[in-house]
Amino acid sequence: MSDNTYDVVVIGAGPVGENVADRAVQGGLTAAIVERELVGGECSYWACMPTKALLRSTAALRAVRRLPGAREAVTGELDVAAVLARRDSFASDWKDDGQVGWLESAGIALHRGQGRIAAPRVVEVTGEDGVVTTLTARHAVVVATGTSALLPDIEGLRDAAPWSSREAASAKAVPGRLAVIGAGVVGTEMATAYAALGSAVTLLARDRVLPAAEPFAGELVTDGLREAGVVVRFGAEAASVRRDDTGTVHITLADGERIEADEVLVAVGRTPNTQDIGAQHAGLVPGQWLEVDEQLRVVGAEDWLYAAGDVNRRVLLTHQGKYQARALGDALAARAKGEPVQAGPWGRHAVTADERAVPQVVFTEPEIASVGLTAAAAEAAGLRTRVVDYDLGAVAGSSLHADGYRGKARMVVDEDRRVIVGVTLAGPDVAELIHAATVAIVGEVPLDRLWHAVPSYPTMSEIWLRLLESYGR
Repeated sequence: MSDNTYDVVVIGAGPVGENVADRAVQGGLTAAIVERELVGGECSYWACMPTKALLRSTAALRAVRRLPGAREAVTGELDVAAVLARRDSFASDWKDDGQVGWLESAGIALHRGQGRIAAPRVVEVTGEDGVVTTLTARHAVVVATGTSALLPDIEGLRDAAPWSSREAASAKAVPGRLAVIGAGVVGTEMATAYAALGSAVTLLARDRVLPAAEPFAGELVTDGLREAGVVVRFGAEAASVRRDDTGTVHITLADGERIEADEVLVAVGRTPNTQDIGAQHAGLVPGQWLEVDEQLRVVGAEDWLYAAGDVNRRVLLTHQGKYQARALGDALAARAKGEPVQAGPWGRHAVTADERAVPQVVFTEPEIASVGLTAAAAEAAGLRTRVVDYDLGAVAGSSLHADGYRGKARMVVDEDRRVIVGVTLAGPDVAELIHAATVAIVGEVPLDRLWHAVPSYPTMSEIWLRLLESYGR
């Protein structure tokens, strides 16, 4: 590899790029990965890991305070400095030595710098010193550059030095007042975290909270936010933002109302990191999402170019990106060796779950765990469905879990096939329940067979029995 020629060249060393390269190497190929920032990507340093570390300590404290006996043992307040220190440790103090060591152990070559497609199967890497290194791929170039926070065109916003998810995940201090523009996953999770850490939080929701989830999930999270002291404003749209000489942020809403804060977090979406990857040299438009086919080949480009993870906009979730990466890395190895590619539904090299069984957990209060289709999405897909709801707080395991447990479960059934196509759970600590639903949906387990999957008593998993009983035989 001294001539910088590899079987596969991957641009982007986040979890997706790492997994593509690793599976390719495990399949007998050589692979190089290009990274302009930290090896490990957004999830490791500015998203999944540090944000969940911020949320976990406060969630644990809430859980203890719900239990008589344990509640009386907790006499102090949250140690904010300790929470931030734990967050820092999960972000490896924003150093990637460990991740680099893993690449070396996996036999993956690392080239640091900005990677740009220069010609078919050719990637140029410009290092911090300006030196350009040319990499050549025998078989494939994979773009796994992810996304960045979208900054909307609001008057004065850019000059006001707003927080994105990165600043929210890595802040060294807790602001006294925090305004959050956007009530999706990032907005609600960070509103939950910073309210618990002591900020006076105002959440500006243009439509509803968690608009992609089942409506009841957003309603429960709204209640939880308000109980935590968050001011939730519906129909609120920022018209202008200004930071004055004292550092105070002034937000003027479309209706003329003004809100003041010490920091403003913008969480209204993501934009693809394709502006500076040489997309034009592959016949593509810089700055646009990379549309892919079912085998993750980039549409509009030649068959050597692939895209995996957030950048292809199929599903903007780390675990789904890694799922794509595993399938793609294995498929690249199969093609290189002349072996058949199993790209049909649920095949080894397919990414069928992206469309039918995407699990997600929103770490708010309460937690929201979901997989598959919402009731509205199933109806829009033309399925003949039946929706079954159940009070999660009425399950014996839930009442043992916490006094006054509040939650709800929904099961969406395809009546023609009598299989589950969607599940949503809302309540404290439901995150660990969702994989059972994922298995049921991916396996297309008939409801008649699910009756034989007996949940242990008394656990929260008894919700499965209650849902089936409500559906009836």
